[in-house]
Amino acid sequence: MLAPLTDDDPRQIGRYRLQNRLGSGGMGTVYLGFTPESEPVAVKVAAAELAADPEFRGRFEREVRAALRVRGGAV
Repeated sequence: MLAPLTDDDPRQIGRYRLQNRLGSGGMGTVYLGFTPESEPVAVKVAAAELAADPEFRGRFEREVRAALRVRGGAV
């Protein structure tokens, strides 16, 4: 479910312009973002307090690697 960005949410992360929140929880927030070419993307941002946790960083890195292997127009 889409939710509006809050006042505390960033409006841009890297090259991605953020438009809405897709979800949030203890591990972080997922945003609906757009590339400079206007392609929609999901942008997952880990909670700040987890950034220094080596175990979490390892899990997040594995998640990113797995996502990079998925192919398809809806991914």
